[in-house]
Amino acid sequence: MALEIGSAAPDFSLKDQHGQVVALSSFKGKKNVVILFYPYSFTGTCTGELCAMRDDLSAFQNDGVELLAISCDTPFTQRVFAEKEGYNFPVLSDFWPHGAAAKAYGIFDEGRGCALRGTYIVDKEGILRWQVANAIGDARSNDEYKAALAAL
Repeated sequence: MALEIGSAAPDFSLKDQHGQVVALSSFKGKKNVVILFYPYSFTGTCTGELCAMRDDLSAFQNDGVELLAISCDTPFTQRVFAEKEGYNFPVLSDFWPHGAAAKAYGIFDEGRGCALRGTYIVDKEGILRWQVANAIGDARSNDEYKAALAAL
Protein backbone atom coordinates (compact mmCIF):
# COMPACT_ATOMS: atom_id res chain seq x y z
CA MET A 1 0.00 0.00 0.00
CA ALA A 2 1.76 3.13 -1.22
CA LEU A 3 1.06 6.42 0.48
CA GLU A 4 -0.24 9.31 -1.54
CA ILE A 5 1.87 12.45 -1.87
CA GLY A 6 -0.14 15.32 -0.38
CA SER A 7 -1.86 13.13 2.22
CA ALA A 8 -1.30 13.25 5.97
CA ALA A 9 1.68 11.13 6.98
CA PRO A 10 0.78 8.29 9.36
CA ASP A 11 1.74 9.26 12.90
CA PHE A 12 3.80 6.97 15.11
CA SER A 13 5.34 6.98 18.58
CA LEU A 14 8.47 4.85 18.90
CA LYS A 15 11.33 4.52 21.38
CA ASP A 16 14.71 5.84 20.34
CA GLN A 17 18.11 4.39 21.25
CA HIS A 18 17.92 6.11 24.66
CA GLY A 19 14.45 4.77 25.53
CA GLN A 20 12.73 8.12 24.88
CA VAL A 21 9.45 8.10 22.98
CA VAL A 22 9.58 10.07 19.74
CA ALA A 23 6.30 10.91 17.98
CA LEU A 24 6.17 12.15 14.41
CA SER A 25 3.38 14.53 15.46
CA SER A 26 5.74 16.25 17.93
CA PHE A 27 7.45 17.97 14.98
CA LYS A 28 4.23 19.36 13.50
CA GLY A 29 4.47 23.12 13.08
CA LYS A 30 8.20 22.99 13.93
CA LYS A 31 10.27 20.94 11.50
CA ASN A 32 10.21 19.01 8.26
CA VAL A 33 11.02 15.35 8.92
CA VAL A 34 13.05 12.82 6.94
CA ILE A 35 11.84 9.33 7.88
CA LEU A 36 14.35 6.67 6.89
CA PHE A 37 13.17 3.06 7.25
CA TYR A 38 15.93 0.48 6.98
CA PRO A 39 15.82 -3.33 7.20
CA TYR A 40 18.43 -4.37 9.78
CA SER A 41 20.96 -2.77 12.10
CA PHE A 42 24.58 -3.91 11.74
CA THR A 43 24.25 -4.90 8.08
CA GLY A 44 26.48 -3.49 5.34
CA THR A 45 24.06 -1.44 3.26
CA CYS A 46 22.08 -0.14 6.24
CA THR A 47 25.20 0.83 8.16
CA GLY A 48 26.63 2.52 5.06
CA GLU A 49 23.46 4.55 4.50
CA LEU A 50 23.18 5.70 8.10
CA CYS A 51 26.90 6.53 8.26
CA ALA A 52 26.47 8.68 5.13
CA MET A 53 23.64 10.51 6.91
CA ARG A 54 25.82 10.86 10.03
CA ASP A 55 28.68 12.28 7.97
CA ASP A 56 26.41 14.90 6.34
CA LEU A 57 24.11 15.37 9.34
CA SER A 58 23.73 19.15 9.12
CA ALA A 59 21.78 18.68 5.88
CA PHE A 60 19.28 16.35 7.56
CA GLN A 61 19.12 17.51 11.17
CA ASN A 62 19.08 21.25 11.79
CA ASP A 63 16.71 24.06 12.81
CA GLY A 64 14.30 23.16 10.01
CA VAL A 65 14.72 19.41 9.55
CA GLU A 66 14.70 16.32 11.78
CA LEU A 67 16.04 12.91 10.76
CA LEU A 68 14.35 9.77 12.13
CA ALA A 69 15.90 6.38 11.27
CA ILE A 70 13.64 3.38 11.93
CA SER A 71 14.03 -0.39 11.85
CA CYS A 72 12.17 -3.27 13.46
CA ASP A 73 15.15 -4.15 15.64
CA THR A 74 14.76 -3.98 19.43
CA PRO A 75 15.46 -0.74 21.33
CA PHE A 76 18.51 -2.44 22.87
CA THR A 77 19.90 -3.29 19.44
CA GLN A 78 19.28 0.31 18.31
CA ARG A 79 21.23 1.64 21.29
CA VAL A 80 24.30 -0.51 20.65
CA PHE A 81 24.14 0.18 16.90
CA ALA A 82 23.86 3.96 17.39
CA GLU A 83 26.67 4.02 19.97
CA LYS A 84 28.99 1.88 17.85
CA GLU A 85 28.48 4.03 14.75
CA GLY A 86 28.25 7.42 16.49
CA TYR A 87 24.72 8.28 15.33
CA ASN A 88 23.64 11.58 16.88
CA PHE A 89 20.11 11.38 15.55
CA PRO A 90 17.11 9.35 16.71
CA VAL A 91 17.39 5.66 15.81
CA LEU A 92 13.91 4.34 16.49
CA SER A 93 12.68 0.83 17.23
CA ASP A 94 9.55 -0.39 15.45
CA PHE A 95 9.85 -3.70 17.31
CA TRP A 96 6.51 -3.89 19.11
CA PRO A 97 3.86 -4.09 17.93
CA HIS A 98 6.24 -5.56 15.41
CA GLY A 99 6.54 -3.35 12.34
CA ALA A 100 3.44 -1.25 13.07
CA ALA A 101 5.00 1.97 11.71
CA ALA A 102 6.46 0.19 8.67
CA LYS A 103 3.04 -1.36 8.01
CA ALA A 104 1.38 2.08 8.23
CA TYR A 105 3.81 3.30 5.57
CA GLY A 106 3.24 0.20 3.43
CA ILE A 107 6.81 -1.09 3.49
CA PHE A 108 6.79 -3.98 5.97
CA ASP A 109 8.02 -7.27 4.53
CA GLU A 110 5.99 -9.98 6.29
CA GLY A 111 8.23 -12.80 5.06
CA ARG A 112 11.42 -11.25 6.42
CA GLY A 113 9.83 -9.50 9.42
CA CYS A 114 11.52 -6.20 8.60
CA ALA A 115 10.95 -2.81 7.06
CA LEU A 116 11.98 -2.40 3.47
CA ARG A 117 14.26 0.47 2.45
CA GLY A 118 11.84 3.42 2.28
CA THR A 119 12.32 7.15 2.79
CA TYR A 120 9.61 9.75 3.36
CA ILE A 121 9.78 13.50 3.68
CA VAL A 122 7.02 15.05 5.75
CA ASP A 123 6.56 18.82 5.85
CA LYS A 124 6.00 20.96 8.92
CA GLU A 125 2.25 20.48 8.63
CA GLY A 126 2.49 16.68 8.71
CA ILE A 127 1.88 16.23 4.97
CA LEU A 128 3.81 13.66 2.95
CA ARG A 129 5.75 15.57 0.26
CA TRP A 130 8.19 12.98 -1.12
CA GLN A 131 8.86 9.25 -0.94
CA VAL A 132 11.11 6.61 -2.41
CA ALA A 133 11.38 2.87 -1.84
CA ASN A 134 14.39 0.79 -2.84
CA ALA A 135 14.91 -2.94 -2.97
CA ILE A 136 16.21 -4.38 0.28
CA GLY A 137 19.84 -4.47 -0.97
CA ASP A 138 19.88 -1.17 -2.89
CA ALA A 139 21.28 1.90 -1.12
CA ARG A 140 19.54 5.25 -1.47
CA SER A 141 21.02 8.58 -2.57
CA ASN A 142 21.38 11.44 -0.06
CA ASP A 143 21.38 13.87 -2.98
CA GLU A 144 17.76 12.93 -3.73
CA TYR A 145 16.78 13.77 -0.13
CA LYS A 146 18.57 17.10 -0.31
CA ALA A 147 16.78 18.02 -3.53
CA ALA A 148 13.39 17.07 -2.05
CA LEU A 149 14.07 19.08 1.11
CA ALA A 150 15.19 22.09 -0.96
CA ALA A 151 11.86 21.95 -2.83
CA LEU A 152 9.84 22.44 0.39
